Amino acid sequence: MSDLIEGYLGKRDDGTKSRMPAVLDRWQSITGLILGLFIIGHMFFTSSILLGKEAMYTETKLFEGSLFLKEPEPLLVGIAASIIFIIFIIHAGLAMRKFPYKYREYKMLKTHSAHLGHLDTTLWMVQAATGFAMFFLGSAHLWMMVAEPEKIGPYASADRIYTDNFGFLYALLIAMVVLHAMVGLYRLTMKWGFTVRKDPRAGRRRNKALMWGAIVFFSLLAYSALGTYWEIGKAHQPDYGKRYIPQSQISAGGEQ
Repeated sequence: MSDLIEGYLGKRDDGTKSRMPAVLDRWQSITGLILGLFIIGHMFFTSSILLGKEAMYTETKLFEGSLFLKEPEPLLVGIAASIIFIIFIIHAGLAMRKFPYKYREYKMLKTHSAHLGHLDTTLWMVQAATGFAMFFLGSAHLWMMVAEPEKIGPYASADRIYTDNFGFLYALLIAMVVLHAMVGLYRLTMKWGFTVRKDPRAGRRRNKALMWGAIVFFSLLAYSALGTYWEIGKAHQPDYGKRYIPQSQISAGGEQ
C-alpha cells in the first residue's frame, strides 16, 4: 500500500519522501564524472598520432601491457572498453529519468528556457540532445573497441577511419562527446559546489570560461587528430590491412 500511495502522491504513507531519487542522482554524477575524465584522457591518447606514428604505436602498446608483459595483450584494451561501456550504459539509464518524454513536457521546457533566458538551462538541453545522439554513436564505437581491441594502431585506426568509412561517424561523435563531456563537467562543478564555494558568482564565471575553453581546445585537438588519421588512411589504402611496424623492429628485421 505504501508503494501505491507513493506512486500517486510522490510521498510515503507517513508523509516522507523516498531518498532513492537523490541516490540515483548521486550515481548519475559519479558515473558522469568518471566518463568525463575518461573522455579527456582518451582524446589525449588518440591525439598522440599528431606526434607521429611511432608515438601512437608506443602508447597503444603501453595500454596493452607492454610494461609488464613479454607480449602486449590487446585483450586488456577490450576489458577496459567493456568496463567503460558498462558505466556508459548505467549513466545513460540514470540520465534518461530526466528526459522530457512527452511533447507537452518538451514544450514546457522549451518555453521555460526561452522566457527565462538562463544559459545553464539551455546547456542542460544541449546535454540531453548530445546524450541522446551519443547513445547510438558512442555505443557503436565502444562495441568496436570491445569486439576488436587488436585493431588499434597508426595504420589500423587510420584504415578504419578512411577505408572503412568510420571517419564520418567519428566526426559527429567528436562534436557530441566534446559538448556533452565539457558541459557535463561544468554542470557538476555547479551542482556540487566544486571550486565555487567562496564566491559563487565569480566561480560560476570562471568555470564557464574554462568550459568554453575546453570545448574549443578539445575540438581542435580531436579534429586535428581525425584529419591526420584520415590522411594516413588515404595514403595507406593500397596496403589496407597491413599493420604498422616500428622502427626498432624494422632495424631488427622483425614484424609486428
